[in-house]
Amino acid sequence: MEARWLEAFVAVAEELHFGRAAQRLHIAQSPLSQTIRRLETDLGTPLFDRNTRSVSLTPAGRALLPMAYRVLQDMALAVSAAQAASGAVHGSVRIGFSGAFNHLTLPALARAIRRDLPDVDLQLVSRVRTGDGVAKLRNGTLDIAFVGLPVGSSTGIATRLIARTEMGAVLPIDHPLANESSISIRQLADDDFLSMPLDGSSSMAEALVRCCIAGGFRPRITQELTDPYMMLTFVAAGMGVTIVAEDLASIMPRGARWLPLTDHPQYMHHGIAWIADAQSPAVSAVLALSEQILPTPPVDAQSRELLSD
Repeated sequence: MEARWLEAFVAVAEELHFGRAAQRLHIAQSPLSQTIRRLETDLGTPLFDRNTRSVSLTPAGRALLPMAYRVLQDMALAVSAAQAASGAVHGSVRIGFSGAFNHLTLPALARAIRRDLPDVDLQLVSRVRTGDGVAKLRNGTLDIAFVGLPVGSSTGIATRLIARTEMGAVLPIDHPLANESSISIRQLADDDFLSMPLDGSSSMAEALVRCCIAGGFRPRITQELTDPYMMLTFVAAGMGVTIVAEDLASIMPRGARWLPLTDHPQYMHHGIAWIADAQSPAVSAVLALSEQILPTPPVDAQSRELLSD
């Protein structure tokens, strides 16, 4: 039995889907299936029930899973102990992010990691919304995720605020209010809104709704998009308006304009998240470095109340 066989088994057991497990392991599905078959042959028993619609663990697979976790954890600890003796921080750190929302924060942190932690293998995973990031932290496919705060009731997930940016309106340039220096959110009450998904996976969508409700109305959302830059592009195409954080103002597509709001400020709170009690030396080193590169900003009472929910 080889360690990589157990890694393959754990990936399939957690995903219960050979395609997703193969993607997670960065290999093709066929070699993954062959590896699982070798493991099953070596053990003399099937570990998964497979059909065209689903994959599930057999009783033998359920019995093996906690033991596989323990073996892989012990191996990781042994490697970490040997590397720590060398005096340098080794290991891999997988960071999930959204390209549009993290274009200011991620590059600064990534450069610092490469400069100060050269023996850390940094792996960046794009198009990760807040809900996706929390899920990937839990299933072990990410070590750190850039998220919008708060992340809700996520037991075992630790977070830290790294930026707070004011919300503003994005309008197409031919909108009647586009040439104003600032507007009230109430002036958009009759407009169609574009939004990130409202399924709880996007903190930006939650911030949009919160901003409109503070202005006295619930937005009429006509389309939800998973790509934040595509959402801005749709605004530029005249498909509606939206509300986003000021840090996106610098990447507006041609045909759209970001405007500050005259109402009581509403903020988007950007943070990083990680599993509280499962830090490798490499992850701990990156988290410590992040406190220098992306320090926690001061917040007002309103933000403190929101972040404590």
